[in-house]
Amino acid sequence: MKITVFGSGYVGLVTGACLAEVGNEVLCVDVDPEKIATLKSGGIPIYEPGLDVLVAKNKDMGRLSFTTDPAQGVAHGLIQFIAVGTPPDEDGSADLQYVLTVARTIGEHMQEYRVVVDKSTVPVGTGDRVAEALQAVLNQRNVNVDFDVVSNPEFLKEGAAIDDFMRPDRVVIGTNSPRAIDLLRKLYAPFNRNRDRLLVMDLRSAELTKYAANALLATKISFMNELSNFAEVLGADIEQVRLGIGSDPRIGYQFIYPGCGYGGSCFPKDVQALEYLAKSIGCTPRILTAVEAVNSAQKLVLFNKLQAYFNNDLQDKVIALWGLAFKPNTDDMRAASSRVLMEALWQVGAKVQAFDPVAMTEATRIYGQRPELKLCDSAQAALEGADVLVIVTEWSEFRSPDFGKIRATLRHPAIFDGRNMFDPKVVASTGLHYFTIGRPSAHPASA
Repeated sequence: MKITVFGSGYVGLVTGACLAEVGNEVLCVDVDPEKIATLKSGGIPIYEPGLDVLVAKNKDMGRLSFTTDPAQGVAHGLIQFIAVGTPPDEDGSADLQYVLTVARTIGEHMQEYRVVVDKSTVPVGTGDRVAEALQAVLNQRNVNVDFDVVSNPEFLKEGAAIDDFMRPDRVVIGTNSPRAIDLLRKLYAPFNRNRDRLLVMDLRSAELTKYAANALLATKISFMNELSNFAEVLGADIEQVRLGIGSDPRIGYQFIYPGCGYGGSCFPKDVQALEYLAKSIGCTPRILTAVEAVNSAQKLVLFNKLQAYFNNDLQDKVIALWGLAFKPNTDDMRAASSRVLMEALWQVGAKVQAFDPVAMTEATRIYGQRPELKLCDSAQAALEGADVLVIVTEWSEFRSPDFGKIRATLRHPAIFDGRNMFDPKVVASTGLHYFTIGRPSAHPASA
């Protein structure tokens, strides 16, 4: 099938590459000429494990190509994916200007039937707005061409997006058009061989499904984080509690890991957007409001622990920071806990020496060159001259450190672990103080 994908960011590029991988002819369209030039020359504008290989392979095979020409894109694909950004507006609502611009662009160039597929995460009712915008342009042109608008939300985890696309848990299709359903069934047939993963529903239910999924996962995280704060005061170990409740199949182990807050491009934005949507229709989103409030507070937990350790005097302290990305296997720092922590530390006169396996370029893009931030080329380099170590992202390469070397390097023998990566007894036995999330602090026997 011939497929057009508007937007060559995270969702668009993964979608295009994976659809090309199973034999489709995919054309990715983007308004950013620099991004398209990078892709045409073999580069990748984002970090996602395996994506560079997949893009290069399908580009070389002639199944994946890139352009800035929207007319070419509309002419190419029977199915037109909209995979552009929906950033949060100042009031928390999703900004649909890019989605609606693409809809109007398709209307300007469309000569025959097209299926327009919303892949972007959008509020309930966006599909109707896309159809209205597209039809308005057709009316201006005095052109009578049929089209269908479909909601097909993505459920991709950053760091595992290719596997998620190629082996989906479910493929949600939102439309009442038999013609569009048939085409989408054919498109997703290669990903649907072992069992029927397609869930066909009306358009608005599909749009709400995406928001509901992300909001529920965020709720699980915030619930565990709130519980971790109770555990610290009560002298309980949240990790033992996690095992105790996770063993219940009604709860399960996924998304109940306590930590220093969730971030990224999805959960924060989608919880806020759903909260705004609820208020706009006269509902009171009590749980969503609490989820967001708990997460905002949780991002300062490590800062508060540092303040307590240094008796509220962090002036000129040097903090070694392991991890900048909001989670492992991505360079995405959007709404990352590391950013909240660093900015709070700078406010009180502390300095940060940070290392992340892949997010260093992104950190430079966000913060530039500044005296209070030193980006180091290794985890060990971040420790040199630092007072204490803080861990924010649970990268695999941080899982088995040389604790003796850490103790010998730091001015103060203390680790503040925002992801509960280690056994407290093991860390304390090496002479380090170990502060975690929701667990009793562990200290050397001589302390």
